[in-house]
Amino acid sequence: MHVQDSHWSSALAAGGVVSAAGNGRANGPRTTPLRVDAQRNLEHVLRAAREVFGELGYGAPMEDVARRARVGVGTVYRRFPSKDVLVRRIAEEETSRLTDQARAALGQEDDPWSALSRFLRTSVASGAGRLLPPQVLRVGVAEERGDGGGFDEARVPQQRVPGAGAGELRLVSEGTGPGVSAQDDTGASALLEVVGQLVERARAAGALRADVSVSDVLLVIATAAPSLPDPAQQAAASARLLDILLEGLRSRPA
Repeated sequence: MHVQDSHWSSALAAGGVVSAAGNGRANGPRTTPLRVDAQRNLEHVLRAAREVFGELGYGAPMEDVARRARVGVGTVYRRFPSKDVLVRRIAEEETSRLTDQARAALGQEDDPWSALSRFLRTSVASGAGRLLPPQVLRVGVAEERGDGGGFDEARVPQQRVPGAGAGELRLVSEGTGPGVSAQDDTGASALLEVVGQLVERARAAGALRADVSVSDVLLVIATAAPSLPDPAQQAAASARLLDILLEGLRSRPA
């Protein structure tokens, strides 16, 4: 996985996020439409950022994004006054994309296993797993400490094993600074909720191993989309790896 928290925790303070049609200043959304050329540049930057961050991680410099978009780095900064704003925009879009894919699978597939496997295949094929934000990948389980000191927060996804005394699945907070907004947690929570429904349905139907959790499903999405230079090789490798992982998730008769 390429997500790098250093470019997440220092994001803009509240009120400083630039909208899709932002004016390049951290003072609220633009009130007039973008010119055709400006809109085209914005689309190129967003597409390039998704490609570059997907290949190199969120630590890739803005200059790489500008080169991929074939624009000057100043053009990128006019649309996104800091790298953190661009990173947040891409991650929010990917979280929303995955949520939509999960809802579509949940609503259109009657068979619980078909719904879960469809969501995983669609998500891996889109490459969204390489762009998931930290607060989604850091789903944890609150486990009571043996020293009477309350609950420890898991810093990485852990399995929730039924009957093992584990607590409820919830987001692990990234902190309380300006880089963490209610909007981020809302989008991540929506994704976790709908993926949780897919998991629970498949588990209740006996198609999914009892020890598989939402965090395991997210790890499959994040790890089954390798970044290879040849698109055909990448698609083949992703499909093969996902087939193996799906077999590992399925419940087997005793």
